[in-house]
Amino acid sequence: MEATTAIDLAQLEARVSRLEDLDGIWRLFQDYRRHLDQRDFAAYSQLFAADGEWIGNLGRGKGPVEIEALLTRTLEVYPDDSTRTLHLVDNPVIEVDGDRATATSTWVYIERDEEDRPYLSLIGHYEDVLTRAGGRWKFQRRVAYLDFPYEAPAFAL
Repeated sequence: MEATTAIDLAQLEARVSRLEDLDGIWRLFQDYRRHLDQRDFAAYSQLFAADGEWIGNLGRGKGPVEIEALLTRTLEVYPDDSTRTLHLVDNPVIEVDGDRATATSTWVYIERDEEDRPYLSLIGHYEDVLTRAGGRWKFQRRVAYLDFPYEAPAFAL
């Protein structure tokens, strides 16, 4: 009976650990979206591993310093909340393997029209390699693809 209890406990611990990993990765995605929308490029860049990469239509950056500089150079900072845009991240498919994970997710970029109504401007997807660093999940590599309107990647992986 004790052997069965130990096996059940080990299985339960593994299941809880997996759920904690999925939750940690989902929180990473939401922190990414929130920092991007708030134009907090310094906080955004810290979501990447020391040698983490961001690759997409804005260019390519490796490491938090380069990633922050890339965003500062290519994205506008909104004067107030009445002009800012919004990103949505959804439909994640996450595969965890120890301290490493891969994921794909959908992103949507929402802007404002002349009458302050939201409209979908762009839709794409992310392909991610994630790593656990210092007990937290971080991006090792995030590649952003533009699906609507379709844009062939101008980068090589």
